[in-house]
Formats: sequence, C-alpha cells, structure tokens
Amino acid sequence: MYAVIETGGKQYRVQEGDTLFIEKLSADEGEQVVFDKVIAVSKDDSLNVGNPTVSGATVTAKILGHGKSKKIIVFKYKSKKHYRRKQGHRQPYTKVQIEKINA
Repeated sequence: MYAVIETGGKQYRVQEGDTLFIEKLSADEGEQVVFDKVIAVSKDDSLNVGNPTVSGATVTAKILGHGKSKKIIVFKYKSKKHYRRKQGHRQPYTKVQIEKINA
C-alpha cells in the first residue's frame, strides 16, 4: 500500500515506515503531523486517484528532526564587465517518518 502526498509544493510517493526529507514544517520534533493533501492511494492492486485529492484520505507522520542540507554556491558572472557575485545557500528541511496511511 502506498500513497502520493503533496507538501511544500512537491509530491512524494510514500509507504508506511518510509523516512523522507521534506520542506521545513513549523511543528516541533517528536510531534505527529497529518498530511491531508493525498493525491492518490494504491491498495490491493487498485489505484484511487483524487480530483484533485482523495476525499477522506490522510497520511500520519512523526517528525524526527530539523536541519539544513548541504551548501550550494550561487555564482553570478558577466564576462568582460567585472561583475561577480558569490552567495551560498542551505535549504532547511524536516525529516519525517511515515507511520500510517488512512484511506
């Protein structure tokens, strides 16, 4: 059994027990979070696709921690004009573990 959920502007295919890194949530570590934007649910070789979401379906997850991903370098450059700008960025994330799919 798996589900496709949407959070942070992205879609994720999840199963019970999966651990994934998503866009940062405002909840604290150890709390339960419920995703209600379930786009599709697969159960026993049947796929239930919502329009736009599956009504009544939720996915429950537990927040394991927060952090920042690896630093990426943003470098802007224009040739022959002596224009150079260097900037770093670290995207914040939340690590969650999927506990239950309610369909």
